[in-house]
Amino acid sequence: MTYREEFERDCGGWWGWESNAAGPRPLEWSAGQVTSRSPWWIDYNHAPPGAGYLHMLFCTYTRGPIAEYFAEVGGPHRLAQGEFTLDYREARVCLRLRGELHPQGAQLVMLVQGNYDGLTSAWVLTGRPFEVGPEWAESAVELTPDESQWTCMGARCDRQDYYGRVPLERVLADVNVDIMFILFPLTIAPMGPIEGDAHVLRPGKDYPVWRSQLPEGYVDLAAVEIDFA
Repeated sequence: MTYREEFERDCGGWWGWESNAAGPRPLEWSAGQVTSRSPWWIDYNHAPPGAGYLHMLFCTYTRGPIAEYFAEVGGPHRLAQGEFTLDYREARVCLRLRGELHPQGAQLVMLVQGNYDGLTSAWVLTGRPFEVGPEWAESAVELTPDESQWTCMGARCDRQDYYGRVPLERVLADVNVDIMFILFPLTIAPMGPIEGDAHVLRPGKDYPVWRSQLPEGYVDLAAVEIDFA
């Protein structure tokens, strides 16, 4: 079973993220590609004691009514319409990419997320980043349930009732929330003194940060292919 999206008609159910308050934002689309461009929102949901901060570049829900709700942003969510399994164990994910990035230590990596008994668990394949260069090229990873290749994102101090750690094997066997391609990790440098704990406060919302320490650039995505095992 293979899912393939080449963005010929629309964004295929893929979107970016504006902020927690504003929700998803449309990607730039032209026939055959979508583009995600900086500045990107700083996702602080997994701030320490979680694994850290990230930028959300390309996202799609895998199942549920929320996918249809966001169809007005990203177009019909073809991955979420029920044809494809939620079992991502040993799946091969291939992206056709190009772009110009000043990554500032971040890498383009895949995030998978599922909800189990009310707890949402996010894992990032930090051991297998995707390559982004100025010319079109394909980059592929395999989603092997080897926790040494992954990072569990955990939760910031006030989101631990929502986010947490569920074993990777269970998450990959039932990716029932979403998948994303993200930039991680980020360096958060407050612009000037702040009052309070920088990780309790929310960077970019409660205090300004040096954008020069964050990734800049753009990424074009021409195809997503997922070969399910």
